[in-house]
Amino acid sequence: MEDLTLGFLSSCKFEEGTAIRGAIMVTDAQTKPLEFRVTAPVRPTNFQKTLYGNILVEHILVELISLPVLKALTKKPDIVIVRDPLFLGGNTRQDIPIVRIFKDGEARFNSDESVEVLSPLAGKYEPLFIESSEKYNSKLPELRKALTEILSSRSLFEPFDRITTALQQVHAQKPGE
Repeated sequence: MEDLTLGFLSSCKFEEGTAIRGAIMVTDAQTKPLEFRVTAPVRPTNFQKTLYGNILVEHILVELISLPVLKALTKKPDIVIVRDPLFLGGNTRQDIPIVRIFKDGEARFNSDESVEVLSPLAGKYEPLFIESSEKYNSKLPELRKALTEILSSRSLFEPFDRITTALQQVHAQKPGE
């Protein structure tokens, strides 16, 4: 699993929730960064909010954040890891498995989807759960095995903290505007 690459995909809201930026950090199996991509801020208009209604955030996360940053990567990850279940919608539009990691007690994406447990071998980190969309449910046992090896020595949540901090720094500089 040493040559396994991971993509950590996330988003943050800015400007009192009126702007959303997304980013992906591709890492090696030890979560050392290999590539980082960030989007320009997405600022939906009131008219777009009206037209999209409840599906606006999913549209932004899939169509305007995840698909563009995945396409822009020079180093494609083997697995994309997300925290927000809405990113799982990207599985229908591209061929890199997107999986969501979550802790016990957090809501599942769909109650009928299969879930795998990541139990770290060394016990250093708490067990986590992964789920995906229907397209990748058959690959979940294989993905669980790969991610369990990594979780035994590295936190799978910590890269999201780095992305959040990086997004805050990028947004403060106002690029892409």
